[in-house]
Amino acid sequence: MKKVILFANVDWYLYNFRLGLAKELRDRGTDVVLVSPKGEYAASLQAEGFRFIELPFESGSKNPLKNWRLKKRIHSLYHSENPDLVHHFTIKCVLFGGLAARRSKIPMVNAVTGLGHLFTHNSMVNRLLRPLVCSTYRKICRAEKSATIFQNKEDQQYFVDRGLVDSKNATLIRGSGADCDRFVPLENPNGRCKIVFASRLIREKGVFELIEAIRILKAKGLDFDFVMAGDPFPGNPSSLTETEISAYQQEFDLPGHVDDMPALLRSADIVVLPSWAEGTPRVLLEAGACGKPIVATNIAGCRGVVVPGRNGMLVPVGDVMKLADALEKLFVNPDLRRQYGKESRKLIESGFSEKSVIERTIQVYDRLLA
Repeated sequence: MKKVILFANVDWYLYNFRLGLAKELRDRGTDVVLVSPKGEYAASLQAEGFRFIELPFESGSKNPLKNWRLKKRIHSLYHSENPDLVHHFTIKCVLFGGLAARRSKIPMVNAVTGLGHLFTHNSMVNRLLRPLVCSTYRKICRAEKSATIFQNKEDQQYFVDRGLVDSKNATLIRGSGADCDRFVPLENPNGRCKIVFASRLIREKGVFELIEAIRILKAKGLDFDFVMAGDPFPGNPSSLTETEISAYQQEFDLPGHVDDMPALLRSADIVVLPSWAEGTPRVLLEAGACGKPIVATNIAGCRGVVVPGRNGMLVPVGDVMKLADALEKLFVNPDLRRQYGKESRKLIESGFSEKSVIERTIQVYDRLLA
C-alpha cells in the first residue's frame, strides 16, 4: 500500500483511537493521510508527523443540501489524493465516504462502530430515513472492493440478515483495542472509593440513569467520589445541554473532556458505562487494561468485555435500581473490586490489546487488496 486515507467525524477520534494504526502503517512504508473536521487535535496529529486534511461537516445534520455538498467534497478529495485504500470510521463517514469511494472505484474498509441514533431512536424522521440509509449501506458494503469491520456480533448479524453486507466480506474486530503499555493497573492512592464515568455526555450513554443511581447511593449515606468526565455532543439531538451540565456541576464532579485518560482511569475504583447501545466501548477496554472492575449494561457491545462474576457486572438497560445495586455491591466489597480488577487486566491482554487489533485490521487491508 502506497497511500491510505483514514477518515473520521472528529480529529479527537483519530488521535485517541487510531493513532496507533496510523503509526504502524507508516512504519510499514505507507503514506497515511488523516481526514476529519478540524478541532483541537489536528495540530497534535500534525505534530506526530502526519498530513491532516480538514473536511468540515456536521455529524448530526440531516439537511439534504449540506449532505449532498459533503458527498461532493469527499469525492473531490478522493479523486485528488487517489489513495490505494480508504478506511471510514463512524456512520456519516462510512455512508458518504463509502459512496465517494464506490464511485471512484477505490477499495474501502467501513468500520461499523454501532447502529447509532438513527436506529436507536424511533422518531418520525428516523423512521423515514432508515430505508434510505439501509439502501446506502447495501450499496457500499456490497461494492466490489469493500470490506466491513464490526465491533460486535449482533451488529454484524443485523447487517448480514438484511442483506446489507455479504458475510464473506464482514470481519469482527472488538473495538480499537487498548494500549496495554500505556494503560496499566494502579490502585487509587487516595484510598477513598471513586466511581468514574468517561464518555460522551449524551442520553444514549445512560447519563440520566447513572445520575439517579448515584443519588440513590448518596441518599443511603454511602461516602464516595463520583466523576462524570466527557464533553457534550452539540451535533447530536440527545446531547446534554449546557444548562443541564451547569446544574449537575453543582452536585457532581464534571471535569469535561479529559486528555490524560490513563491517569483518570487509574484513579478509579469502579468504572461504569450504562449505555443503551455500543460497538465495543474503548473506555471499557482501557478500564480493563488499568485493572478496574466494571459495571455496564447488558448490550452487545459490552458483553465479552465485561464477564459477570469474573471482572464486573452487567445490568439491564435503563434499570436505575439494578445499576445502583451493582455499584453498591462493589462499593462495599474492596476485595471483590480487586479480584475483578485483576481479571479485567487478564481479559484485555488476552484478546483486546491494541497491537492485536491493529494487526487484524491490516490483515483486512491485505485481503482486500490481494
